[in-house]
Amino acid sequence: MGVILNNLIPIIGSSIAMSIPLVLASVGGAFSVRSGIMALGLESMMMMGAFFGVLGSYFTGSVLFGFLLGMVGGMVIGLFHGILSVRYKVNQVISGIGLNLLATAATTLLMQVIWKNKGTSELVASIDKTIGGPIPIISGQSFNFFVMVAVAVISWIVLFRTRYGLRLRMVGEQPKAASAVGLKVHGLKYSGVLICGALAGYGGAFLSLDQLNMFVRGMTAGRGYIAVAIAILGRYNPGHIVPFALLFGFCDALQIYLQGQGVSAQLIQMLPYLMTLIVLAVGVKHIQPPAGVGKHETD
Repeated sequence: MGVILNNLIPIIGSSIAMSIPLVLASVGGAFSVRSGIMALGLESMMMMGAFFGVLGSYFTGSVLFGFLLGMVGGMVIGLFHGILSVRYKVNQVISGIGLNLLATAATTLLMQVIWKNKGTSELVASIDKTIGGPIPIISGQSFNFFVMVAVAVISWIVLFRTRYGLRLRMVGEQPKAASAVGLKVHGLKYSGVLICGALAGYGGAFLSLDQLNMFVRGMTAGRGYIAVAIAILGRYNPGHIVPFALLFGFCDALQIYLQGQGVSAQLIQMLPYLMTLIVLAVGVKHIQPPAGVGKHETD
């Protein structure tokens, strides 16, 4: 029993750490979808957040500035997605997937320009302090554990207990009606997708500055798509998103642990993505997105 508990505690601690970027990106996706804009671009927002987080830390030596620049990187992609979706009314699926492909290409090119390497960046300053304290599961986390909790709580309050949240949800449900009553539909949509970009960018910066201290090509490894699935399963509600993110974080931590036990790495690495497919196939039958997703006040 002692051996099991000794292994269980590190796995649970790793599950929490693995779930942090998923919670941040998924909650960001909830803001985007609640405003009526699909969140299929989360992968690109996380990718740019991871890259610009390292870039900020590389040039300034400040991890906090790295996280700030990572949020900016995600917001830039969010702004592009908003412009394409709102101003030019591009199909939002095409816009999101296109931005994901663009982010992969752009970060590879920028790595070659800045570090003369297409695979990895140089090492940068990263977070090296933990919370500490008597609770083993929590003591091994960085301050981003508290960031995750704060984001989840504050986002729930903003979406469901404020006037802004009510208006954002109205735009996502009935953009024509929202426009008819005088709401600034375009402004609310842009705000939703920019918040999405900021949170997803922070989640990406977490990958490169908290879990690692460098940027690796394709380091998001599909986590943006998993975050989309988590947002759907959580019904675009931050309170429901957190447990699903923890579930996927556990799958990610478990596959890393099993690799250390001699299990085939190729087989085990499929675990988080296989779980995504299974849960989506079983769990989304009765989940409906806001009625106005992908629509405009003129539709």
